[in-house]
Amino acid sequence: MGDALTAHSDRHRAAPLDPTVRALGVVSLLNDFSSEVAVRTLPLFLANVLGVRIGIIGLIEGIAESTATLLKLVSGYLSDRFQRKKALTLWGYGFSNLTKPLLYFANSWGLVLAVRFFDRVGKGVRSAPRDALIAELTPPELRGRAFGFNKAMDKTGGFLGVVVAAGVLYMTQQDTLILTRESYEWLVLLAVLPGLAAVGVVATCVEEPPKASANKRSAPLVWSEMDSRFWTFIAVLTVFMLGNSSDAFLMLRAQTVGLSTIEIFLVVAAFSLVIAMTSTQGGTLSDTFGRRGLIIAGWLIYALIYFGFAFASERWHIWTLYAGYGLYYGAFLGASSALVADLVPERLRGTAYGIFNAALGAAALPASVIAGLLWDWYGPSAPFLFGGALAVFASAGLLLIPLHR
Repeated sequence: MGDALTAHSDRHRAAPLDPTVRALGVVSLLNDFSSEVAVRTLPLFLANVLGVRIGIIGLIEGIAESTATLLKLVSGYLSDRFQRKKALTLWGYGFSNLTKPLLYFANSWGLVLAVRFFDRVGKGVRSAPRDALIAELTPPELRGRAFGFNKAMDKTGGFLGVVVAAGVLYMTQQDTLILTRESYEWLVLLAVLPGLAAVGVVATCVEEPPKASANKRSAPLVWSEMDSRFWTFIAVLTVFMLGNSSDAFLMLRAQTVGLSTIEIFLVVAAFSLVIAMTSTQGGTLSDTFGRRGLIIAGWLIYALIYFGFAFASERWHIWTLYAGYGLYYGAFLGASSALVADLVPERLRGTAYGIFNAALGAAALPASVIAGLLWDWYGPSAPFLFGGALAVFASAGLLLIPLHR
């Protein structure tokens, strides 16, 4: 029996992913390279160059991540109703990568907020139809691996982007503690071509299944048809996300411990590398051993890491904690996306992914605003203690969901 199970798992691991799933991985790599270079550094640009308060940075990040909430719901529904997943995905990537270069001209936090808003509009449009397309093209026993692969490629692009950006910073400002305007302008220019290349790959290499293109009948938006287990998962996920503030706070925390701008880039690169190395395997493990265990493991790792950030006082603490934080992403991202497909009927997957991504986005605004206020009122440790506590609470809640019938 054990040999049969092993052979079955080996066949699943050996089975190739659909070419469109692989193409979407390349798109994620290119897009995240661009985003890590230009967007990841925005909190440092706001704090170091524009002198913006931490509370305002939290507001900007929260609005940016929550902006896409309504669009994720709408785009998910439209992808189910009109079966135009590729078109919505292309439009979303295009909109984000055409507005990102405007950061070169940012001279106030209001303009940064506007650009982040439009960038997140693109993400809101593309996320649900892209995930639904991956689920549609992948058999159930390979979905964890497929979503893990997409997240791994995403973070491989992030790793490469951060390493290249660190090289640019070294050439433009050496080991200066704070980010300069000239350095940030170079980073924005560096982000343009990979972003446009991502749009080109979607346009030329992503193919929608014929049955999806042929079926033009309207699918009514009936949320009551969603399984109660799905709604319970969304509720528990939202609790967790209320403590999952923007990763901008991790970078700012690293700066309070004494890391220079280049050191922060390198530690973020290590973080991205850990995710890239673990996401595909994490998704594959969820195919074999179940989604819930991987998600809970990820959330408990998250809690330990956030408690660690609360008390970090040395540079090596930050390096170690960022690497551990990558394990949370590797365990959680692929398994959670695959779980959504497991819990809803095929014809409502676009809508379900819209709801799933909207839950992530809706919680981002209060999470980042709360984190910013806690930082301003009680110091840098407070938001991390709050986030770690909610992660433990959400892990206990997930244990109560009957995922199998």
